[in-house]
Amino acid sequence: MDACYQAFDKDGDGFLNIEEFKLLTRALFRNDTGKIYRLEDQQLKDTFNVFDLNGDSHIDKEEFAFCWNHWIKVIVRPISAFLIVDVQNDFISGTLNISNCSAQQNGLDVIEPINKLLDTVKFDAVFYSLDWHPSDHVSFIENIGERELDPSSPVTAENAQTYDTVIFCGSPPQKQRLWPRHCVQDTWGSELHKDLKVFDNATKVYKGTNPDVDSYSVFWDNKKMTDTTLCAQLRMRNATDIYICGLAYDVCVGATAVDALAIGYRTILLDDCSRGVDLTDIEKTKNTVITNNGVIVNSSQVKAMVEGRDRRPELGYKLAMELKATLNERRNSNQASFSAT
Repeated sequence: MDACYQAFDKDGDGFLNIEEFKLLTRALFRNDTGKIYRLEDQQLKDTFNVFDLNGDSHIDKEEFAFCWNHWIKVIVRPISAFLIVDVQNDFISGTLNISNCSAQQNGLDVIEPINKLLDTVKFDAVFYSLDWHPSDHVSFIENIGERELDPSSPVTAENAQTYDTVIFCGSPPQKQRLWPRHCVQDTWGSELHKDLKVFDNATKVYKGTNPDVDSYSVFWDNKKMTDTTLCAQLRMRNATDIYICGLAYDVCVGATAVDALAIGYRTILLDDCSRGVDLTDIEKTKNTVITNNGVIVNSSQVKAMVEGRDRRPELGYKLAMELKATLNERRNSNQASFSAT
């Protein structure tokens, strides 16, 4: 740490100003072929201000220690989790074969690049999620008559077709897209595809188990009422980065990536390891991830990123903003405690 601090203190005044910090970021955000990634000017200022804890326009030695331990170390030595979403028989060749959807993408395409990653990249943790529905699940069009529709529903039960969106009665009313019956618990359709490599020491996360609530995200059900075991498992492993891929790109993969970003994880979406339902919705998913400081890459780029040899500024900025939020929470909590006394 000391050597790094001294190396970028170019004027030798014992502090880092924003121009010296900019040089540090140019050394930090690059890949192992020498390509330098640029942190946008506003993002540079935002990041500098996170570590300028006393607001004097300099980063002193104590402030740099915080920067080093909570930011630089994570960027150089991330703890990476690989989350493979719903690569199950029904989505590939079963009742909800995504190749029959409007995007006409083949779910089988994701298996080879995922297997290659499992063979060649040393992730700190590997997770497989499974849609795991009871037979009376709310998302199945076959069950449309089992629950009352809200008067605001754009489609009646009698006229509902597969892939339509209806609104069920509830408090609040529940919007639901209708799918063919799929991934019913303990059936062939719910099993992971036979060609997908499954590590013995990996963790399986089951979602969509509540008959009355769908669950696209591997973190939460769609109403955010109940979380899965994923949050606790990631915290237990001190994960910093999550690599997400699988089926379907614009449904469960996308919802999971959005939740990962909202929770605060550095999130990487694997484009060639994901296939989806609707091309327009796939593009919306990509835009949402990028807008929220996530990264979209191909599997060939993953190994260097996991090993800390390819360090992206978007992920660095995401981490800095999470640190800012944590610091603000602490300040507010301290102020509240002081006011109470």
